[in-house]
Amino acid sequence: MTRDSKKRRSGLTAWLSTLDAGRLHHVLLCRPDGGVVPEPRALGELADRLQRAGSVALALRRVSLPCLQVAEALAALGEGAARDELACLLGAEPAELDTYLAVLADHALVWPDRRGALHQPAALRTAWQAPLGLEPPLANLLPGLTSEHLRGMLTALGLRPPSTRARREAVLLEKFGSPEWIVELVATAPGPTRELLEQRALGTSVELPPAAPKAVRWAADRGLLVQGRSEYTPPRMPAEVTRALRGPDWRAPFDPAPPVPALMSVSAAEVDRETASAAGVFGGHAAAVLAECAARPPAVLKSGGVGARELARVGRALRCDEAPLRLVLETARGAGLVTTDGDRVLVTEAYNSWAELEPADQVAELVHAWWRLPYSPSLSRDEDGKVLPALGRAHVYGGCVQARHGLLAALGGLPAGQGVGDAAALAPLVSWHRPFAEQLPEDATPFATLVREATLLGVLARGALSPLGAALAAGGLEQLADETHRLLPPAVHTVRIGSDLTAVATGAPSARLTVLLDSLADREARGTASVWRFSTDSLRRAFDAGRDAKAIDADLTAAADGPLPQALTYLIADTARRHGGIRVAAAACVVHGLEPGLLAEIAAHRKLAALGLRQLAPTVLIGRATVAQTLAALRANGYAPVAEAADGTVRIERTPARRAVSLPRPRGRTGPSGGGAPTDLRALASRLVDAPPEPAAPDPDRGVPYDTDTEEILAFAARQLTLTDVRQLAHAVHTGDVVTIEYVDGDGARTVRPLSGLELDPPYLYAWCHLRSDNRVFALSRIRAVAPT
Repeated sequence: MTRDSKKRRSGLTAWLSTLDAGRLHHVLLCRPDGGVVPEPRALGELADRLQRAGSVALALRRVSLPCLQVAEALAALGEGAARDELACLLGAEPAELDTYLAVLADHALVWPDRRGALHQPAALRTAWQAPLGLEPPLANLLPGLTSEHLRGMLTALGLRPPSTRARREAVLLEKFGSPEWIVELVATAPGPTRELLEQRALGTSVELPPAAPKAVRWAADRGLLVQGRSEYTPPRMPAEVTRALRGPDWRAPFDPAPPVPALMSVSAAEVDRETASAAGVFGGHAAAVLAECAARPPAVLKSGGVGARELARVGRALRCDEAPLRLVLETARGAGLVTTDGDRVLVTEAYNSWAELEPADQVAELVHAWWRLPYSPSLSRDEDGKVLPALGRAHVYGGCVQARHGLLAALGGLPAGQGVGDAAALAPLVSWHRPFAEQLPEDATPFATLVREATLLGVLARGALSPLGAALAAGGLEQLADETHRLLPPAVHTVRIGSDLTAVATGAPSARLTVLLDSLADREARGTASVWRFSTDSLRRAFDAGRDAKAIDADLTAAADGPLPQALTYLIADTARRHGGIRVAAAACVVHGLEPGLLAEIAAHRKLAALGLRQLAPTVLIGRATVAQTLAALRANGYAPVAEAADGTVRIERTPARRAVSLPRPRGRTGPSGGGAPTDLRALASRLVDAPPEPAAPDPDRGVPYDTDTEEILAFAARQLTLTDVRQLAHAVHTGDVVTIEYVDGDGARTVRPLSGLELDPPYLYAWCHLRSDNRVFALSRIRAVAPT
């Protein structure tokens, strides 16, 4: 740990110590990864977490374009820049920056010191290789040159070289501190050199002319370009030269005003109606798709996921297009309702309780799962145009979540009663709110897949933010459920049964009604109205499953709006009378019954000749086909046989439901780093404000108090780790949580490795490496950083 890095960290700690509990709670809300378990015990530990490169990168993705531009401009100015200097560079009034500096401070990306100078985490300043196209200042480049090189540079400039290196550097820095002097010097350069410097200052990438080496040499001899000690490294232009050539009127890009798309008037009632329609249709698709997965689990490809052929089969059976089908499957996986198990997609045990919920609660859970998915659920093709399976290995796009947040922020910023007429016009607005939002490779129009998903779910309606979208932005599943209950009607518990042997449920049928009608009739239509049709075959299946006519009649009477039609009553009675008149037993198989005429008819039936039936007695037939084949053939030809068990009782043909082990169902938000955020960030903020100061780096020789022996052992074996890293690693050893380490191997190569199943055996750590998919051994002394995954 360098002295400079400790100083930077203590600067953030000092600023955090000036915050009260309420303001610190707001910082933790913006940076929830700072409070994941194990919770920080002091502000120094929190500051260390907030300055990790991975944590800074996550926070940077959540800010808008003007905040990003302010951060980049501050990185170009360097550590300790003044607010007025920053405003001058951006061409804005200092008061205009207060809003964006406040947002950056809320994310602990910029903070002021006691003198008002602005500071950033080191990881943020290095996020840009050349912020605003500016290379490092001359003071940072001169240490890479020899003293003789400095002497030659001064001589080429017509200056008398001092005798010491320090004085030579001082003279050069004084001269290059004058933009006017630099402009005059460039004016004396040969034409090719001047053209090269001007293009380089503006960031223009132009093929160099044949005379470029000579032009570069002239500039390098005078410090306008700085060539490192190796002639193979490209020359760098000092920041002072770049800014001087850009001129005093040059300003950094700054777009405080969001793009304004073409808007149209839309009423709240229209938005509610479209939201209710979309959410209702999606909820109907979800109930149907998951019921199909429960009854007939879709097949999984050997390479993983549900292929296009199986998706087409399910889609045709349920009359559901591919996009909503993929959306249902992926959001259901995110909610823990389905999973792939072997060669099939199975619903989990959690599906049973989900199926009993009201349609409004079902939709709320799936929409909330969509909000948290780290990938696009309806993505169907990769970068090469190859079709992707559903429920396969998720193609994670880091900017998908930010694109959703950007979309909702863009819609939330529209004037009341206004919507965007053309969905394509949303793209610049989304990019303004979230510059790191990623566009999918299959989108011909930017964010087309995102807009389609939001429309299907009812988050976007009539080009405006729907009540569901507003609830998502507010961040609570309870608020989302409240809105779905307001917009969607409750489940229907009764049906209208007609004399044409159909049952019609207007609205979303309840889980109990759906199970009852699916067991007695064939579904013919879904949507705003569900239609079932009763038939001899559908009722026979119910009798095969052990139902009797009296129970069927009672259940349908209780579920019907009125008395049962006479046609249905006769059909139930007739099917019950015929059911079981023939029994099939295994011998190869034996068919017997009470009516000799019926058995004689079956024995003489031409279409049943393949069964090889032979009459042994007036009421007994024997055949060479299996029981299953005989049952299927008899039923296909209009008979209603039942299977008989070995003890002579009727065998109930009820297919057991396949269920996978329930997956954890996420109920609340978690930190972006994957670890569960504390349940009460406000309480954590209060504890941190009242906590005594704590050193940011472990020092075993000075007796730093540790919570466990594991922390003390790790601190001794891995002295380069901060106290935060030590605690995080010890926590992973104790709990088995997945943790990410930055590791330096024997060749000096740095890799980032997610690990699980950690076992400590100093000076080594044994773990399963997710990067290599193998058990590996790691030297504790080679671990450079630790972070939750």
